[in-house]
Amino acid sequence: MKVSDFAALSPDRVMDAAESLGYRCDARILELNSYENRVYQIGIDEADPIIGKFYRPNRWSDEQIIEEHEYTLQLAQQDISVVAPLVIDDQTLFSHEGYRFSLYPRRGGRAPNLDDLDNLEILGRHIGKIHAEGQLRLFVHRPEISVATYAEFARAYLLDNNFIPDELLPAYTTLSEQLLETLKNRFATAAGVRQIRLHGDCHMGNVLWRDDVPHFVDFDDARNGVPIQDLWMMLSGERDEQTIQLDAILEGYRTFVDFDMQQIQLIEPLRTLRLMHHAAWLAFRWDDPAFPRAFPFFNSLRYWSDHILELREQASRLQEPTIELY
Repeated sequence: MKVSDFAALSPDRVMDAAESLGYRCDARILELNSYENRVYQIGIDEADPIIGKFYRPNRWSDEQIIEEHEYTLQLAQQDISVVAPLVIDDQTLFSHEGYRFSLYPRRGGRAPNLDDLDNLEILGRHIGKIHAEGQLRLFVHRPEISVATYAEFARAYLLDNNFIPDELLPAYTTLSEQLLETLKNRFATAAGVRQIRLHGDCHMGNVLWRDDVPHFVDFDDARNGVPIQDLWMMLSGERDEQTIQLDAILEGYRTFVDFDMQQIQLIEPLRTLRLMHHAAWLAFRWDDPAFPRAFPFFNSLRYWSDHILELREQASRLQEPTIELY
């Protein structure tokens, strides 16, 4: 199936997929905000709506998807606030007319207020619960978050496919090469940090806050990696502000699991990986008609100029002292 076949995923096909599993749809279909996959709220007769997630072709294998499902179900069994897929006849991954999909219960909520240190402590506590389960074993089929899988892949893909404008090519080539060297060195100094199963994309858009409880959704990017990958995106502001924030997060986190302090030095390297990976992600998906519509600013001279500037600023941050907790 081609990516363009997402365009053929009509409301009727979405309802047919749900009804193939025994649900009776009431014809209310709402497309939700998602780019990597296609996600819909599906109305059900005389029952709460459910969420249907239709997977992008050729991204994850069945084994990789099921491994993510098994992880979230394990977390849910430990009373951890995650939104796990519905299990129907002992299965969570289904196929209808060539589309692989899974169904989820609908959960409401809002993004957490990260200006409140109490909220940060609560978030840290719940992520600590997730990581206590995540450290029991690694994913077998899913890859890791690393310099190779994020930064090296991003650089190679953008250069090999001529996304960088000619006038910016020398600057990007030199800067990205220097960044790779720095990143490799920084990760080498923290090579002893234990890898675990992660959420992988734990930004606050994937956290639904309700009644002072965070509910974690969308484990689609779950991978193996260092624990602080699921923590650093909650930090903002100047160095002293981030120090206070991280201290609050770890106050809750360490209630359930130990934290290796040497991984604090990976906050800025991980931010750099994310910046490089995001640009390549947009490029890699540029043949999907949904992406030019959603990201009209991408692949312009202005975009790449700003991206290079952002990477230069990040290169400077990589030379600054690491946050220190006492």
